Amino acid sequence: MGKRRVPDLYRAPFPLYSIKVDPKTGLVITAGGGGASKTGIKNAVQFLDLQLVGEHQYSASLLHSHDTETRATMNMAVGNGVIAAGQDGTCCLMSFKPCTQKEGGKAAKDVCHCAGGNSVQQGNARRRAGKGDKGEQDGAAASGDMSDMKDETAHISVTGLAEVQSDLNPQDPLQKVVRFSPDLSLLLTGGTDGHVRVWEFPSLKKKFDFKAHEGEIEDLDMSPGNKHLVTVGRDFACSVWSGNQLAMGLKWLETMPQIAEKSYRYMACRFGKVEDQKDALRLYTVQIPHKRDRKPPPCYLTKWDGKSFLPMLTAPCGTEVISTLAVSDSGTFLGLGTVTGSVAIYIAFSLQKLYYVQESHGIVVTDLAFLPNSLKGKNIKGNNETAMFSVAVDSRCQVHTVPNRSSFPIWLVLFFCGLMVVGLVLLLQYLFPGFI
Repeated sequence: MGKRRVPDLYRAPFPLYSIKVDPKTGLVITAGGGGASKTGIKNAVQFLDLQLVGEHQYSASLLHSHDTETRATMNMAVGNGVIAAGQDGTCCLMSFKPCTQKEGGKAAKDVCHCAGGNSVQQGNARRRAGKGDKGEQDGAAASGDMSDMKDETAHISVTGLAEVQSDLNPQDPLQKVVRFSPDLSLLLTGGTDGHVRVWEFPSLKKKFDFKAHEGEIEDLDMSPGNKHLVTVGRDFACSVWSGNQLAMGLKWLETMPQIAEKSYRYMACRFGKVEDQKDALRLYTVQIPHKRDRKPPPCYLTKWDGKSFLPMLTAPCGTEVISTLAVSDSGTFLGLGTVTGSVAIYIAFSLQKLYYVQESHGIVVTDLAFLPNSLKGKNIKGNNETAMFSVAVDSRCQVHTVPNRSSFPIWLVLFFCGLMVVGLVLLLQYLFPGFI
């Protein structure tokens, strides 16, 4: 642990706000931009082809950059070949698929109804960036004019599907979060007006529209089976909903009675599986200080039973303010990004820090995404226990890996080491009373 340098996997020509990995194709999808300002900074959704180099390292090639005109994509969800992109106060839905160059030319005739161009753009750009100086030079080159980049193999066609108004704040509408339900039957959004809006997917018939929080919604997530929706607001609340009815409010301070009320607020929430326990479910939340002091207090991670919503464990996670949370699809690892650019990976079972890079990015980490355990037709995990992508306002995309160190998963090794230490302490206390 400590301060070290992580080479860039890719560097975009604009600030990056969101990253997702499509579990079917293995495409890494990033998005961002400069917004409506006339600075010349583009707005786009970009598709990267990820390749394993050796046992632990990765490189990425830019397959296609889809122009979103004057609107930057601030958040997105990906499911079944569809991207739901948060652009200002709207949610723009677009489909994507790999195609040959011939198919790409044909697809370019289709009409795109969302902010993202009046036509589908053929992916004619490809740029490779990898580890070390070469990757950095190529990544930097990608920030210039991409019109000269050619590729004769794979391309991505993007087709606009629909657009829905997802935030109705009269002053500055902004969608802050979007999710597909686990079964992809629902699309859920939250924004600055405090409303949760739920659409049936793919028909986009509105199912619910209700006031969930006073002020902005920071995050939301839905449990498997669409049984419960959890929302996080800036009003200090983390709420559990059944449909559009409030089921309960979470109270993490019950685990930390020494902390004063309203000195912390919830920042993020995610459901996660429990490895080797098919029917178990966990919810993870992040709490950050409401006000910053000269001596910054720690942020906290809390693990909840995902069915009873009782708190199971709370642990500090450093004094850097957390900006984003991710959970691996197996439920084994948690990812944290900070406003100061640091990246960390925690063990979900014990909330122990496993990996940490201080100020890996130059500024706030805006999104994280774990590499899925299995991708169709390719083994991209290599000899890594896990791999996680990070993006930030500094335009950089990085990959953070935890190599396999033994035949046992590293989180399991650390767990048993902890048990051995506890056992040794108890034995010494028994043999030598008053030793500790």
